[in-house]
Amino acid sequence: MPLIDAIVAIEEELIKWRREIHAHPELGFEETRTSEFVAEKLKEFGISVFRGVGKTGVVGVLKVGNETQSVGLRADMDALPIQEANSFAYRSGNSGCMHACGHDGHTTMLLGAAKYLAETQNFRGQVNFIFQPGEEGIGGAMAMIEDGLFEQFPCDTVFALHNAPGVPVGKFGATPGTRNAAGAFFDIDIEGKGAHGAFPNQSVDPIVVAGELIMSLQSVVSRKLGPAQVAVLSVTQVHAGDAYNVIPSTARLSGTVRAFSMDVMDRIEELINQLAKGVASGHGAAAEVDFRTVFHPVVNDEDATTTAAQVCDELVGADNVVRESAPGTGSEDFSFMAEKVPGCYLFVGNGEESHPLHNPNFDFNDQALVYGASFFAGVAEASLGSEEEQGDRQ
Repeated sequence: MPLIDAIVAIEEELIKWRREIHAHPELGFEETRTSEFVAEKLKEFGISVFRGVGKTGVVGVLKVGNETQSVGLRADMDALPIQEANSFAYRSGNSGCMHACGHDGHTTMLLGAAKYLAETQNFRGQVNFIFQPGEEGIGGAMAMIEDGLFEQFPCDTVFALHNAPGVPVGKFGATPGTRNAAGAFFDIDIEGKGAHGAFPNQSVDPIVVAGELIMSLQSVVSRKLGPAQVAVLSVTQVHAGDAYNVIPSTARLSGTVRAFSMDVMDRIEELINQLAKGVASGHGAAAEVDFRTVFHPVVNDEDATTTAAQVCDELVGADNVVRESAPGTGSEDFSFMAEKVPGCYLFVGNGEESHPLHNPNFDFNDQALVYGASFFAGVAEASLGSEEEQGDRQ
């Protein structure tokens, strides 16, 4: 099945853009260079550019005809605080920061679609190219929404995609319903009483409280939730003390929670608070919990997903499109956009040999660029239709 020829023809240009972005990664809400690169490309294509939507976000607007229908195409731009281990020429030039999740590729794919759509204009209505900052757990989607994203740039539907390591290049996944989990971070601060390590009886040892609490938290999912209520609770950090012979006065536990509904997430928050305070109180200590829900579940709209899957079928053939799969426990703040506008979040293969996401050896597979760009362009045309198709509908 064919990709879009005009996009395949600019593959080398797309690779150049992607590697330029990869070499200059920026953390969330610091994407000034990336935003400038995106804005300049959109202007070069003849697309109207709006900067500063959600701090460092950029929106490009391309309107053809007087029809009011519109579609949003979203890509994320931020990198991660990871030291890159790769040695290729375009590796990160910013120490301690790298594109370890493929947002450089997502941004490039949307730029490729923008270039094609601006040149061909084979649709009627408005395409909003949404380049989002701060996806990695710091609220970039909500920042754009609160800045009036969908009031200023109305969308009938909105689409986003993410690369999938381990999946062959040329495969897509477009599945309706819940696709990604809600995600939360938590910190539990335990206040005890410090003492000399040789005289523990004079202390209220926060490390003992922390150890007991770590084990107690494992019962939240296994014993407090119903079998059908899937969730993950992981304690990922323990901080306490800085001397061999001193029992500290405080300790901190930190971690993450994933769940497929906000009801379950709210219940877990309640249980963590109960356990933390109860266990601490039993030892004569105190505990305070800071629980922050940073992602909601991604729920794909059925009609939008049907449209996305049909576009993928046309690009790569139905055998290469996954339409049914279990939701993943990873999180994605596209969820907030899909709560406001019917949307579809799908995946595109990044190659079977790809390193995992958030790994210092990860690199986006340049071969996937033409697939993602063709999808974005194709779903815009399918959503808005040509002038002839619009006439047929009237």
